[in-house]
Amino acid sequence: MEEVEVAPPQAMEVRLKVLFTSLCHTDVYFWEAKGQTPLFPRIFGHEASGIVESVGEGVTDLKPGDHVLPVFTGECKECRHCKSEESNMCDLLRINTDRGVMLNDGKTRFSINGKPIYHFVGTSTFSEYTVVHVGCVAKINPEAPLDKVCVLSCGISTGLGATLNVAKPNKGSSVAVFGLGAVGLAAAEGARIAGASRIIGVDLNPKRFEEAKKFGVTEFVNPKDYDKPVQEVIAEMTNGGVDRSVECTGNINAMISAFECVHDGWGVAVLVGVPNKDDAFKTHPMNVLNERTLKGTFFGNYKPRTDLPSVVEKYMNKELEVEKFITHEVTFSEINKAFDYMLAGDGIRCIIRMDA
Repeated sequence: MEEVEVAPPQAMEVRLKVLFTSLCHTDVYFWEAKGQTPLFPRIFGHEASGIVESVGEGVTDLKPGDHVLPVFTGECKECRHCKSEESNMCDLLRINTDRGVMLNDGKTRFSINGKPIYHFVGTSTFSEYTVVHVGCVAKINPEAPLDKVCVLSCGISTGLGATLNVAKPNKGSSVAVFGLGAVGLAAAEGARIAGASRIIGVDLNPKRFEEAKKFGVTEFVNPKDYDKPVQEVIAEMTNGGVDRSVECTGNINAMISAFECVHDGWGVAVLVGVPNKDDAFKTHPMNVLNERTLKGTFFGNYKPRTDLPSVVEKYMNKELEVEKFITHEVTFSEINKAFDYMLAGDGIRCIIRMDA
């Protein structure tokens, strides 16, 4: 643990007091510096909740004391993407894993003895205080418990939105979910909320199957149990294929299977997982010509500032269960335990209480 200085917010920035943060696999991936150019020293963390401590020049829709969720992507509300009903890919504030500084002046707000500490995806929530661009902060219902809704600022909303906003399964339909981590379970939860009658979970880890029942998964397929492609197994189970599939692993073979397992004529496959930079998606063109649809999604197609407050309201109205995603809680001084839990595959989300 290090003592760092957190500078005041500049124009269009807010300084947040982080009260709760949780560990997402993306933090682990960049901590291990796999597949990217590492930036050091850096403060990780991007799934969190907190309170606005102060605001910079030009900030008008947030004030000190507001309850908020910082988000790794943003919504400037001015670019073509933000003004489009079909996109949440903000030109100014979409995720940039390589940038470690603030947009306003190209400098960091963290330092130790005058030496800069870099930011991570514009949030850096593994700190008691952080500075975030106002476009990456969603103001939420002050009655919402921050120790629960913090998980909605990344993975849970991503999986939920992939199903509800992009796959859009009809009531009584069949849905296959590839990968039963937190995002995949959120995708299954979305299918349950939508009224899907069959939710097939696909995962290489059989230990995940029992837990997935809590999220509406009705059947399970482990590709290692078969000597044929899993898309063929699913097609046989469902008389030609599922109505919808959601891929949440980032494995290129799972992506291809997710597309090829949907029914011709109306099947829709949604890709959520992030592949390796050298991967190539390969399928026969007839799979497209036979009227299967392949879609991608980013943060579940939610616009952070506009849409995330309504996701919190789903929880407040008991339409969405968040507690079942949370398996552990540790204090900030024990944050390494959270990494141990994730690396061991023990649990879904570990909440880190910053004030203890």
